[in-house]
Amino acid sequence: MSEALTARAPAPSELFLRFTQVALSGFGGVMPFARRMLVEERRWLSAEEFTDALSLCQVLPGPNIVNLAVCVGARYHGVRGALAAFAGLMTAPFFIVLTLGALYTQYGHLPAVSALFRGVSAAAAGLIVAMGLKMAASRRLRSAMALFAVVTFFGIALMRLPLVVLLFAVAPLSVAAAFWRAK
Repeated sequence: MSEALTARAPAPSELFLRFTQVALSGFGGVMPFARRMLVEERRWLSAEEFTDALSLCQVLPGPNIVNLAVCVGARYHGVRGALAAFAGLMTAPFFIVLTLGALYTQYGHLPAVSALFRGVSAAAAGLIVAMGLKMAASRRLRSAMALFAVVTFFGIALMRLPLVVLLFAVAPLSVAAAFWRAK
């Protein structure tokens, strides 16, 4: 059992409140805030557990942060925890987006509004890069298995290969390598 699980398990109400805080911390890019809350502040997950959970959540359909909230909530309180974390993550943004939509309909044509959106986009990109750098310090990413991530990056970003081609080529190789390494 990991250190995170031996720590005090959060109540469903705390899951709701903490994921509400995460949701209110950013707009369109809250994964760095979730990582800080889960790994560094609350210690509900270790850095490796976060990386593993995020890896799983990226494979599942839907937004990664929603999948992660459901995963963490279910880990501690099953369906009740998953619903609490999901509701915490979604309730405040739902009402904020409704309000912003109404305001944008009224004032979206103003140049200041356009500049505001450009600034928010740059800040969100910076947060994602910072989270990526923190995750790159993980011991797992310094292993030989990271070669598959590098190959995938170069294939998609530089060689412009289709994602489906890389998935069918690299995924079976990486799974086989992980099984071979586990033995």
